[in-house]
Amino acid sequence: MAQWHGISRRKPSGARLKRPNRYRGKRRSEISSEKQFAFIDENRQTKVYRKRSGNVTVRVLKENMINVSDSSGKTQRVEMTNVVENGADPNYVRRNILTKGAIVETELGRVRITSRPGMDGVISGVVIDE
Repeated sequence: MAQWHGISRRKPSGARLKRPNRYRGKRRSEISSEKQFAFIDENRQTKVYRKRSGNVTVRVLKENMINVSDSSGKTQRVEMTNVVENGADPNYVRRNILTKGAIVETELGRVRITSRPGMDGVISGVVIDE
């Protein structure tokens, strides 16, 4: 569900604000897009959002591949199996939700995600030296 980021119709004390705020409606520019999480899944799926002035944002909804860079600077595309750790929310580990900073299990070992799947449209990461 979308979230409204507009001006409150009440003061911090709880009193109502006077005009023009009372009869001013919600604006399209004040409504944010809905929450879309990136999951680990076999079928790759993205979604394109139109932003202000015709700009677009691509979000990853489902993906099982990740671009991994190692310490030598070599990058390769490998498959993710599951989420091992996520500092954003412990429940994201159970649901296999990908966010920036999440640690995933791959063929190369554990990888920390460095990109923002909900903003960049790609998933990139670096190998964690253990």
